[in-house]
Amino acid sequence: MTDLNAIAARVDDAARYAEPIAQLTDDAGFSLDEAYEIQRASIERRIHRGESMVGVKLGFTSRAKMVQMGVDSLIWGWLTDAMLEEDGGRVLVDRFIHPRVEPEVCFLTRREIDRPLTLLEAASYLEAVAPAMEIIDSRYRNFKFTLEDVVADNCSSAGLVIGPWTRRFDSLRNAGVLMRIDGRAVQVGSTAAILGDPLRSVVQASRLISQSGLVLPAGSLIMAGAATAAEALPRGAHVQCVVNGLGTTEFTTY
Repeated sequence: MTDLNAIAARVDDAARYAEPIAQLTDDAGFSLDEAYEIQRASIERRIHRGESMVGVKLGFTSRAKMVQMGVDSLIWGWLTDAMLEEDGGRVLVDRFIHPRVEPEVCFLTRREIDRPLTLLEAASYLEAVAPAMEIIDSRYRNFKFTLEDVVADNCSSAGLVIGPWTRRFDSLRNAGVLMRIDGRAVQVGSTAAILGDPLRSVVQASRLISQSGLVLPAGSLIMAGAATAAEALPRGAHVQCVVNGLGTTEFTTY
């Protein structure tokens, strides 16, 4: 019988100490449902160390990201306060294994989400939206993994930077997205790549959370998913994301 807690400890230690490991599925076969159990157990280890839950993230919400990662299913993971980086601040790359960055939008909830929502309801459950970037960092050697591996690894969540909050929900459906590294455009896209409308990520998040028998508290973050493919994150770089109608967020690595 597969020891899911032991697997959770292994992937958690890999993230904690920035030491890559072999794919978990190389040694132990487990289902997608079991992968989410491993994910939850690894997050509980973080909570026991003093981290706090701050929200959820969706993954593979854009076709470009699915193609880049070689998967075809939407996935989700948890965000903790230890993942938050300061907008305009400095990010230490040594705490990651092989970090990448991708442009996103982030939502802040104003009401508890305890059931599946419709697209018409989604905005009424939100306080604000902001331009954002997620730092992803698969804990597996060579950035290679199966769908079950990445879910067990909390969907590669490693860090996030959130720009200024706004209530411009009307600007979301097809806003231009530009990510620059050291002033050079490295990714150009549209928020329409996020499920056709980023608000659909709120709908999907509500369904996934409800299916898991969980509740997302008011004041939680929802990272909607990448608008483009991810870029490698080098040391000593200035990274900026501009989302038309929402604003700009940026950080520098060292």
